[in-house]
Amino acid sequence: MKRRDFCGMTAVAGAAALLPGGRLGLAVAESSQDADLRAVKLSGAATTVERAAVRDLRASLSGTLLTPGEAEYEGARHVWNGMIDKHPALIARCADTADVVRAVTFARERELLLAVRGGGHSFPGYSTCDGGLVIDLSPMRSVVVQADTRTARVAGGAWGAHVDAAAQKQALATTLGQISNTGVAGLTLGGGFGWLSRRFGLACDNLIGVELVTADGKARRVSEHDEPDLFWAIRGGGGNFGVATSFEYRLHPLNPTVVAGHLEFPQAQVRDAIEFYAKLMSSAPRELSADLGVSPYENGKFAARIYVVYSGDDRSAGKVLDPLQRFGKSVNNTIRQQSYLAAQTQFDTPPVDPTHYYLKGGFVREYSSGLIGLLADEFRANEETQIYCQNANGAVADVPQTATAFSHRNAIANMMLLGFWKERSQDEAHRAAMRATWSKLAPFTEGYYVNLNDADPKGTDSNYGPNFTRLAALKKQFDPMNLFRLNANIKPA
Repeated sequence: MKRRDFCGMTAVAGAAALLPGGRLGLAVAESSQDADLRAVKLSGAATTVERAAVRDLRASLSGTLLTPGEAEYEGARHVWNGMIDKHPALIARCADTADVVRAVTFARERELLLAVRGGGHSFPGYSTCDGGLVIDLSPMRSVVVQADTRTARVAGGAWGAHVDAAAQKQALATTLGQISNTGVAGLTLGGGFGWLSRRFGLACDNLIGVELVTADGKARRVSEHDEPDLFWAIRGGGGNFGVATSFEYRLHPLNPTVVAGHLEFPQAQVRDAIEFYAKLMSSAPRELSADLGVSPYENGKFAARIYVVYSGDDRSAGKVLDPLQRFGKSVNNTIRQQSYLAAQTQFDTPPVDPTHYYLKGGFVREYSSGLIGLLADEFRANEETQIYCQNANGAVADVPQTATAFSHRNAIANMMLLGFWKERSQDEAHRAAMRATWSKLAPFTEGYYVNLNDADPKGTDSNYGPNFTRLAALKKQFDPMNLFRLNANIKPA
C-alpha cells in the first residue's frame, strides 16, 4: 500500500476579472511586456500597473520580471502545495538584495498586494497571490560555511538541503526542518523545528544575524547588536517585518552518520504506543529526537509510528534506543545507521507537488488521558488523513518565553492533522471534514505554529501570548501599511 508520511488555505484574492471556474484573470495584450496589467491592491481593489512602470521595473532588475503570457510565467507561478492555484500580476525573480529593494519599493508605492516566496513550501499558500506582486528569492541560494567559526551565511532562497549539504562536508549542522526542500527563510522566521531542535534549539535560536529589507525599502543588518528589536521580532514573528535576503547561522559539530528510522505498531497497540512515546519523551536525552504519527496501515486499520533520529555518540545509540526497540510487537522496524542527509529527506515530496495539502495544528503541553483516548479510540486515519506529533521540548524550552517572538517554549509537541488528496473538486469537502475532526483535537492544544497553519480566525494575538503587544508595536513602526500581510498576520498596533 502506498503511504504518504508527514511532509491550505488560499491567500487573499483581489477584485479583478474572473476566468471560468472563478480564477482571477489578468488582462494582457499580444505582448505582455508592452501591456498594462490588471492587478490587485492591498485593499483588494482592482488597479492597473502601467506598461511604462512594468518596463522600468524590468530594466532595473538584475534578475527577471515575469508577467502573464510570458514563457516562464506558468512554471514560475506554481508553488509546492497543489491546492494553491494563483495568478500573480508580476513575479520578480530577484538576483540580489538590490532587486528585492526595488521590488518592495515598487509594491509599496503602488500599494500592490505583495507575497514573498523563499522555498514556496507554505501550506496555506502565503508565498503567492492572485493579482499582486510576488518577490521570488529562488535564484538566491548561495551557502558559505566557515568551519573555523562554525557559521554559515545563507541566501534567502536556499532550501534546508543546500545548507545541510554544505555544512555536513565539515561535519557541522544546525536545526533546519524535516523536509529538505523547505526554504530556510520561512522556516527560520516562524521558529524552525527539526530533528536537531531538542539538542540545539529552533532554527531561529541559532540565528546570528539577518539581512532584512523592510517596507520602507531599506536593507538592514539585523542582529543582537544591530536593530535588536527587529532581531527579537523576526525570531518567530514570521514574514511580518520584511524580506530576509540572507541569514547567518550558528553551526554545531554533528557526525554525518546518525541512527534513524521508525517503528510501526498496529491498531491494537496504538494506545500503548502513544503512552510509551509520551513517557519516553519526558526523559529522553537531547540527542534523541522522536516524533509520533497515527497513520493508515492496511485493510482499513491504522497504526502508530514512532520516528527517531539519534544524533549522539554511536557507542551510546544502542543503550538509548534499547527501550524503544524492546517495546511492544512492531510490525515494521526501519531503524538503522544512515547519513544525516538521508534522514533529512525521508519525508520529502516533489518541490512542486500536484497533491492537495491541508493542515490544522496546535501545540500540546501534555499527553493527557483525554488526548490519548481521542488519538487511540476515536481518530480514524485513512488514506487521506493522518496525525503527526512533532517533539517540541528539550533545548527549545531553555529559551525564556519572552526572549524571542516565538513564545511556545513550554510545549512538548506540535500536533498536526494533515490531509492530502488529488482532485480539486474534493477540496471543500475534505477541508470541512478536517475542520470537524480538528474541533475535537483543538481543546487539547494551545496556540499554533505559524509556519504551517492558515491564520487562526481568532487572530494572532492569543497565539503570541505576552509577546503580542510588542510585536504589534514593532509592526506599526516598521510596516505601518501592513505591506507584508500574506502570513500569519500581525496587524500594526
